[in-house]
Amino acid sequence: MKRQFLMFFALISACTVCVANDEAAKAKYEAAKTRAEVRYSEDQKMCADETTSSRRMQCLRDAKEDHAKALSAAENKLAAESKTGAGAASCNDCGKVTAVKAGEKEGKGGAVGLIAGGVAGALLGHQVGKGTGKDVATVAGAAGGAYAGHKIEGKMKSTKTWAVSVRFDNGDERTYSFDRDPGFAAGDPVKAAGTSIVRR
Repeated sequence: MKRQFLMFFALISACTVCVANDEAAKAKYEAAKTRAEVRYSEDQKMCADETTSSRRMQCLRDAKEDHAKALSAAENKLAAESKTGAGAASCNDCGKVTAVKAGEKEGKGGAVGLIAGGVAGALLGHQVGKGTGKDVATVAGAAGGAYAGHKIEGKMKSTKTWAVSVRFDNGDERTYSFDRDPGFAAGDPVKAAGTSIVRR
């Protein structure tokens, strides 16, 4: 009898949490909808100040499109929270990887590149022209060489990076950067952990 009572109590508690989550999701949706309506109204007033009718019409079209996007985003978020139900309360930070892109991050060139490039450029520039033209070519060569040396050193110090895009169950989308291959692939279930993500 005691076990049945505990099971009944647990079931009632779970139902209460589900209802509370559903109410909270609806309240968030209503708040987002209200914000969208207020912004749309403000945008319409701002459009009325445009100087020509064609600009007013374009402004109103843009405002209507922004309004529709805001409502759609709020509805999608409500649907995602309703779909996850009680799970939303236990895992607000859960999501799935949508894309992984590898790229290169250019390093910073330092004094070595500037000096080496400047000297090489000055030597090459000094071999061009005669008289004051030679001096101008030397200075231009030094400046161009310094810039090129700085860029080359930056390229030599470039590092590989990985950008991992994640769509969370609550509708949020974020991208995380890694200096090493994190080993994630599109579709992997992940969870936010501080400023990064980990596998679920």
